[in-house]
Amino acid sequence: MSRSRFNNSEGPSTRVLRVGENIRHALSDILSRGEIRDEALSDVSVTVTEVRCSPDLRNATIFVMPLGGINETEVVAALNSNSKYIRGQLSKMVRMKYLPNLKFTSDHSFGEADHIEALLNSDHVARDLAKDD
Repeated sequence: MSRSRFNNSEGPSTRVLRVGENIRHALSDILSRGEIRDEALSDVSVTVTEVRCSPDLRNATIFVMPLGGINETEVVAALNSNSKYIRGQLSKMVRMKYLPNLKFTSDHSFGEADHIEALLNSDHVARDLAKDD
């Protein structure tokens, strides 16, 4: 039984994770400089939370969140419309044979974490925990 190197059930390889982190750091630098001329991105602080690369390193999904979650959809749309410029700036900072295509999407993990925190602090959970004592 042969194992395909792209259908790995163990998760992404170390190389893919390392490339994603390098791209994340470079994107953070590009966005913090504020060189992108777009109304939706002016005076907005954008956090790059995660970069997930495909196993062949041809595509990258970048999870971003504007500070405070204000104008989230407009910021993501502006980043996607300026992805070619961002990719060009990224090519100057990250040394790769092929730079992946960039797709920006909003990161909903912060909202999910807040929801779980609220559930854990609810009266129902406190009552259930008190019964065990």
